[in-house]
Amino acid sequence: MTTECFQLNEIKVQIFQGDITKLRVDAIVNAANETLLGGGGVDGAIHKAAGPNLLEECRKLGGCKTGNAKVTKGYNLPAKYVIHTVGPIWRDGKSGEAMLLASCYRRSLEIAEELKLESIAFPAISCGAYGFPVQEACETAVREVSEYLKKSNRNLTKILFVCFSQEVALEYQRHVI
Repeated sequence: MTTECFQLNEIKVQIFQGDITKLRVDAIVNAANETLLGGGGVDGAIHKAAGPNLLEECRKLGGCKTGNAKVTKGYNLPAKYVIHTVGPIWRDGKSGEAMLLASCYRRSLEIAEELKLESIAFPAISCGAYGFPVQEACETAVREVSEYLKKSNRNLTKILFVCFSQEVALEYQRHVI
C-alpha cells in the first residue's frame, strides 16, 4: 500500500495504491456497470465485501445510465455509503467518452455534497475492463475534482484516488502535482 498526500484547493488529496473496500471513508465510489448488479474488478470486489444486502438494494435502483451515479448504504464495508457510477467504455475517443467520464466524477461529488460527506474515495473509473487510457482518465479525474471543489464544496475535507497499480498511481501524481 502506497500513499502520497497533496493539497488540491485546500482539500487533502491522497493517492493510494491498495484495496478500496478496506478504506474508512464516508463513501467509496464504485466503477459499476449499468445494471448495478455487480461485475468484475472494483465492482465485484465492492459487492463481495459489502455482502448480499448491497445487491438487494441495487436491484431496487433500476440500473444507472453511463455518466450518472446512484448511492446505496455501505453495509459490511467500513464506508458508510457506496456511490455507484457508470463510466464509459472506451471506443475511439470520439464518442463522448471524456465527457461521460467527467460526468461520473461530477455526479459522484454532487451526491457526496447532498449527503454532507467529509471523505470520498474514487477508483480509476473506466481504466480496467472498459479500456479508458490511463493518462487521459487520470487527467480527467483530477481536473473534474479540482473544478468541482472550486465551485462547490462545503463539507469535503479528504479525497482519495485509489489505484490498482503503481502505473496508475504515478499517473495521478503527474496530474496532481
